[in-house]
Amino acid sequence: MKTMLTRCLLAAAVAGVTAASAQAETTLRMAHFWPGASGINEAIFEAWAETIEEASGGDLTVEMFPSGTLAKPDAIYEAVANGIADIGATAQGYTAGRFPLSQIVELPGVATTATQGACVLQTLYDDGHLDSEYEDTRPLFMFTTGPGGIHTIDTDVQRPEDLEGLRIRRPTAVAGQMLDNMGAEPVGMPAPDIYTSMQRGVIDGLSFPWEGLKGFRINELVNYHTEVPFYTLIFVATMNQRAYDSLTPEQQAVINNNAGMKWAENAGEVFDRLDVEGKQEAADAGHTIREIDNPLDHPDWQKPLKDGIESYLTELEERGLPGREVYDAALDASESCATQQG
Repeated sequence: MKTMLTRCLLAAAVAGVTAASAQAETTLRMAHFWPGASGINEAIFEAWAETIEEASGGDLTVEMFPSGTLAKPDAIYEAVANGIADIGATAQGYTAGRFPLSQIVELPGVATTATQGACVLQTLYDDGHLDSEYEDTRPLFMFTTGPGGIHTIDTDVQRPEDLEGLRIRRPTAVAGQMLDNMGAEPVGMPAPDIYTSMQRGVIDGLSFPWEGLKGFRINELVNYHTEVPFYTLIFVATMNQRAYDSLTPEQQAVINNNAGMKWAENAGEVFDRLDVEGKQEAADAGHTIREIDNPLDHPDWQKPLKDGIESYLTELEERGLPGREVYDAALDASESCATQQG
């Protein structure tokens, strides 16, 4: 009788351990809009997911939903806030007006590389300047593209006047204001829609960093590139707070240890590498590439860009937001980040 009781207790204990282990194993759904075969997905998000799985000893796994398959690009942040996705990575500017202080980092002159931009954006968040914009999710890390330029199908853009009347895709309202100041007709659309829109003649060109031309195959359609760094696109990888709270303390520690500046700068380095590859791809294809250095000091380009900066900061002031304070903090962070990385 005692033997039978002992066996029952032992079986119950083993079953309890097995159930606890099963309960501890968690799959997190991660949504983003980059193609699954892109360098961004593979070198940033898949690499992060593998790190999470290894660091948790398999207790955490990340199921990836690239190309907007779980939520459309402009709905990814909301999907994370509402728990449709456990984790999401998206451009803040795809949700117009929701992250106005964060988008200060998009202004020309704030960052000259993706690594520097990621450092600036993450620094602003870490220092508390952007807290109010992310109260409904739990940001993991923030990052940016390298500076974006202008790319067209058949127009050689050498001065702002050459953009007159051209329908140019803009990534965000901030970049759109700059393009409008230059005389272009900005057209808003998420990155995954660009290729087919260009094929159908909906747009004449686009504003994009070099990385995007490669990742979204746009180099197949354009022939002219004007490397005028007039904006930087910002991103956030963020987590649903309830999903985070449901994790064990050990699992939360794994997430915490793989968040913040380390992964921000890792992402920036990936974008910088892919910028080089994207530009080389265009050069190898024989495209025309114009380079405009220091556009804020260039006689042809400085006025529309400086007017755009002033207009955006004034708009923030009118909304009662500390735009100039955050802009000054961004410039300070830019200098500090450049020194650290130099």
